[in-house]
Amino acid sequence: MVRKLAAIGLALLGAWSCAKPPTGPPAFFVGDIPSDVSTHLRLDDRIAVKEVWDALKAGRAEQARKLVSKLDTASPAYAVGLAYADLLLGDLAAAEDGFTASLRSFPDMTPARIGLAQIYESRQESEKVLGEYREILKTDPENRWAKPRFEALRDDLVKAAMADARIALAAGDREAAKREFLKVLFYAPETVEAHLDLARIYRQEKNAASALLHFRAAMQGRTEDQAVIREYAETLADSGELGQSLDVLEKLAVLEPRDAAVGKRIEELKAKLGIYELPSQYAEIAAQEAVTRQDLAALIGVKFGDLLDSPGKRTEILVDISMSWAQRYIVQVASLDIMSVFDNHTFQPLRIINRAELADTAVRLIGVLQSGGAKFVPLVEPRRIQIADVSADNYYHQAIIRALSFQVMILTPERMFKPERTVPGNEAIRIMDLILGLAK
Repeated sequence: MVRKLAAIGLALLGAWSCAKPPTGPPAFFVGDIPSDVSTHLRLDDRIAVKEVWDALKAGRAEQARKLVSKLDTASPAYAVGLAYADLLLGDLAAAEDGFTASLRSFPDMTPARIGLAQIYESRQESEKVLGEYREILKTDPENRWAKPRFEALRDDLVKAAMADARIALAAGDREAAKREFLKVLFYAPETVEAHLDLARIYRQEKNAASALLHFRAAMQGRTEDQAVIREYAETLADSGELGQSLDVLEKLAVLEPRDAAVGKRIEELKAKLGIYELPSQYAEIAAQEAVTRQDLAALIGVKFGDLLDSPGKRTEILVDISMSWAQRYIVQVASLDIMSVFDNHTFQPLRIINRAELADTAVRLIGVLQSGGAKFVPLVEPRRIQIADVSADNYYHQAIIRALSFQVMILTPERMFKPERTVPGNEAIRIMDLILGLAK
């Protein structure tokens, strides 16, 4: 009886020693080989890869490594399979190298990115984790493993960066606030609040281009927020895009027709753009054989409206402009002394101008622009300018010399200025455009 019990005990001991130790599920998730990759494998290769992945998912790393070693090294499962074996064994550095090598050969190898995401997560490298999730979702937008993790991590990072940005902004540290808001946009480019806050910061810094960039991005996600639309319109106006600003405000007026402030701003922009005073007469200036004083006043008023925004110091009584289509601009150029008024309080809007008078007006205009901060540098020294047909005692001599020194008007090859010649519309426009270019 004792011998029988001893034999049974030895048999049980032998059986226990030969049995495989129990294994639990792996600590890491093992991503499946993409179907579009596995379908290109031969049947026996697919079977071999399945055995590898069965071992990996069961947590049998050493067995998986042996099975992988039997695969062709060119197999898409080879590098990623070894990497997962290293991952399960806790050798994160070797696993990272293996996953990276797999992606070099097979950029769309989703399980390699899943492995890298888990390695970076273990190191608390959140931005790298997010990057891997994002890459997975590019090729597999509904990936059931990556999508919920991506959304949760993204939301946490956005929330933290927004909080840090608000703290920096409250402390007056705009640079730190900008860095954090830009982080938010790296995590979630569609975040409207980050775009709006950045736009407002850049607007405070007089950086209209960057402000507009973020306002436009914010507008895509908040097209009916009237306060934002108003801010966007004002930023457009700040950057000189008055026409676009007017378009935005007119759309806002449709949303809120009772807003008197919006209506007033629309009228102001229309006045600046000269919308009411630009009938067919203005469009016809370019084709005129000889421009009139009212034509020249209108050219100055329209082209330099923003730069001549402040009212002039002089108040002129003009008795002959009530019927002129350019009345508004005549009053402006007269008050700024850009164009002179005659002793009898007439402007004579229909009077044809000559080149000498145009030179005088151009120089007066440049003087007003300089007083507003524009930089004009003579391109030719005045003392070197010699004019064959304008004597030093000519009333317009100094004005002509200055206009020539800035090169907004030029001499003929014979050094003739031809002061009495009338000015065609296209020439007047060209000269005004030259001055405008120099002013900006």
